[in-house]
Amino acid sequence: MAGAEILRPPVYRITLAQLLVLVVLSLFLLTSDEVRAYSVFCGGLIAILPQAYFAALAFRWRGARSARAIARSSYVGQAGKFLLSVAGFAAVFTALRPIHAPAVFAGYLVMLVIQIAGSWLLLRR
Repeated sequence: MAGAEILRPPVYRITLAQLLVLVVLSLFLLTSDEVRAYSVFCGGLIAILPQAYFAALAFRWRGARSARAIARSSYVGQAGKFLLSVAGFAAVFTALRPIHAPAVFAGYLVMLVIQIAGSWLLLRR
């Protein structure tokens, strides 16, 4: 009889929920202010894409035998997440004109709240 298999947590669901909320929120804002709509969208993507990268690396490995690979992937994923976030903000603020900075940060923060709430819900299961 084989050992118990620990399933990977469905972290992709958090990313899908974030994308769905971001698209709906951006479309709603598009009806009133185009600059704010794409600013929120860009801010949300700055949060979503690095987190998806981290999740892909962190949950690539399973099992006690892979403990070193899991730790290494988590460190690389966290560093990559930080660098992707910094690069995202730099790209948005240098390349997009006009831009509404508070909307960029609002989109980023809303996606972080969804990420934290989604992670908490997954851990409760």
